[in-house]
Amino acid sequence: MIKTVSLIGMGALGILYGDILTEALGGQNVSFLADGKRIEKYRESGVYCNGKKCSFTIKDYAQSSEPPDLLIFAVKGTALDSAIETARQHVGERTIIISLLNGISSEEIIAAAFGKEHLVYCVAQGMDALREGNRLEYAHKGELCIGLPENLSENTPGLEAVAELFKRTELPYRIEKDIMHRMWSKWMLNVGVNQIVMVNRGTFATVQKEGREREMMKDAMREVIALSQKEHAGLTEHDLDEYVALIDTLNPAGMPSMRQDGLAGRKTEVELFAGTVISRAARFNLPVPVNQYLYDTVRKMESLPDTGRA
Repeated sequence: MIKTVSLIGMGALGILYGDILTEALGGQNVSFLADGKRIEKYRESGVYCNGKKCSFTIKDYAQSSEPPDLLIFAVKGTALDSAIETARQHVGERTIIISLLNGISSEEIIAAAFGKEHLVYCVAQGMDALREGNRLEYAHKGELCIGLPENLSENTPGLEAVAELFKRTELPYRIEKDIMHRMWSKWMLNVGVNQIVMVNRGTFATVQKEGREREMMKDAMREVIALSQKEHAGLTEHDLDEYVALIDTLNPAGMPSMRQDGLAGRKTEVELFAGTVISRAARFNLPVPVNQYLYDTVRKMESLPDTGRA
């Protein structure tokens, strides 16, 4: 049974799920790992979730402590390397690791650092969390899809332990029989909605109505479907329809993480989205003009100040 949990990353997902777990298990069993500068910032300003001040326990990662039963990576893809260094002395022999990162590669990177025997694969989807500074607001907490690829069936006890924890803490989840298909599907969603909302300086409403933006989102997603056929991930138009329907349920005034990064002047995860589509498609001489356009546009936007909504 998982009794203790540590998280790395206090962005939207870290706050959202950290708050749920802390409320259920208590601050003595749930903690964030951070450096001294971030700890001091938290003590000065606090963190708020849906208007309530969070009572998070934050530990200095440089100080030794008992490894947690479960370690959750909840950082941006741009911060994964530094997060791995933060976690170095906090992964015990029996520590289970899950990653909430976007994209299709974080589990492989984490496994290379700590060993694949620690991994349970995870996809976070359906949340509409909006973070501004130290405040997070959300209406939909989404769900965590968990599972194991075929070559990691020996990690089944870890999967079962994570499922039991989520059930016990009432954290929405489901066990995926084909977790790789789910990861590719979620990545397809991110490639579409994150980038289109970003380049149009909009919100979810930008792609929830019929028009040029919604069609371009679908075209970017279809390039991922074409790539998936080459890489045997097997996405179809049915997967696209399923995720477009999910987008339509989100708060129209909300916005995906890439757009939030743009407004905050942070480096975006464009390399995880269009950048990865372009590099993988090149192996098969597969044209991906929509993602190339999105990549070039986002990179240009990153070099300029964001003036707000279009």
